[in-house]
Amino acid sequence: MPLPQPPSRTGRTPAVTVTRRLARGAAVGAGLALMPLTAACGGGADEASGERKASKSPAISAVRAGVVAPAKVEVIAGLTGCKAKIRIEADELRQGVCHTEDVDYLVTTFPEERFKEAWLESASVYRADFLVGPRWIVSAKIDALRKFRERTGGEIVSHSGMGPTGGR
Repeated sequence: MPLPQPPSRTGRTPAVTVTRRLARGAAVGAGLALMPLTAACGGGADEASGERKASKSPAISAVRAGVVAPAKVEVIAGLTGCKAKIRIEADELRQGVCHTEDVDYLVTTFPEERFKEAWLESASVYRADFLVGPRWIVSAKIDALRKFRERTGGEIVSHSGMGPTGGR
C-alpha cells in the first residue's frame, strides 16, 4: 500500500502543485495562441479621447521623468490611448485587448516577474515584438511599440521565432 505524499514547502501535495502548474501553462498557452488572432482583427475606438484623458494623467509626467508604468492592464492601456477589454483574468496573468484606428494590441500583466519571464520564454517561438516593463508586456507592431515606449517606458524585445519566416 503506497504511503501518502508529504506536503511540499508550500503545504501543498505534489499533485496539487502539478495541477496548478498545468493550469498556469494552459493560461499562458491560451494567451499566446490567441495573440495572432487579435493582431489580425480590425476595429476603431475612442483613441483620441483616450489620449486626451491620458495626457492629463500624472502618470504621463512620471513616465517623462523616467519612471516605468505600473503593472496594471488598465493603467498601461490608458497610457497607450485605449480602454482595454479584459479577456484573460487568471492567477498568473491578466490580459486586455486594445483596438485603435492605427493598431490592435495586447496588454498583459503578471503578479510576479517569474510569470512574465515564463510567458516571454514561451513567446520566443513566435516572430513578434514586445514592449516589456516590470511585470507587464505589450504585444503590438514595432512602430506602435516605439510610440508606446515614450509613454510607458520599458524595453522593446524582438523574437525572431522558430520555423519558416514570412515577409514582415
